Amino acid sequence: MKNYLPRPDLLADRVVLVTGASSGLGRAASLAFARHGATVALLARDEARLEAVYDEIVAAGGPEPAMFPYDLAAADDRSMETLAGTIRHHLQRLDGLLHSAHQFYSLTPLHLQTLDQWQALMRVNLIAPFALTRACLPLLQDSPDASVVFTGETHGHRPAAYWGGYAVAKSALETLTRVWADEFSSNGNLRFNTLIPGQVATTLRGRTHPGLSPETLPSVDDLMPCYLYLMGADSREVRGQVVECQA
Repeated sequence: MKNYLPRPDLLADRVVLVTGASSGLGRAASLAFARHGATVALLARDEARLEAVYDEIVAAGGPEPAMFPYDLAAADDRSMETLAGTIRHHLQRLDGLLHSAHQFYSLTPLHLQTLDQWQALMRVNLIAPFALTRACLPLLQDSPDASVVFTGETHGHRPAAYWGGYAVAKSALETLTRVWADEFSSNGNLRFNTLIPGQVATTLRGRTHPGLSPETLPSVDDLMPCYLYLMGADSREVRGQVVECQA
């Protein structure tokens, strides 16, 4: 999959919602989706950083994106349904959803992690992806070919000490993927998968592995073939899978 060569119009005429679109892998994916023809709905908390990504897409000649400043940590069902309704009203459709937003504190032994931290970790990394997907299901089901991609984590897939609530939440995304894929197994137009980026030069990786030089890691752009493959029609038969981008 790392060597996948997407055609330039892979996502033409598609609308893709990206959470965590203002930085890191979410930003890189938003730019890549736009370069391949998608109208990207950018969602993140920081409006100024969202505007910067919006401007980058427009300057590169991509389809004009939509921008949704939105705090997943404070969201509820009603606000998510309103968001889905706004997407329907302004963009008329939704063909893809990439969950790239995340919440992380630090590498800490379990006995030093607090209830408040776990509640925040579960809310942003697990509950919000579930609830936003649920709110967007009517739009996704209307698409002739829709893809939902959850962002997993290596230490959720293979649990390790000190990753605590973050690993538990990311591990649960894999179960969520398989449950939803099974429930929609008879729907050939909608698929669910989890993508594990692996070690990549991001701010989060710098916090968890400060001894690693960014120059020794893949860049976010190096992983975009994986993202494009799972979001485009070439992966229509890939369903309920946990895909390790660097495997």
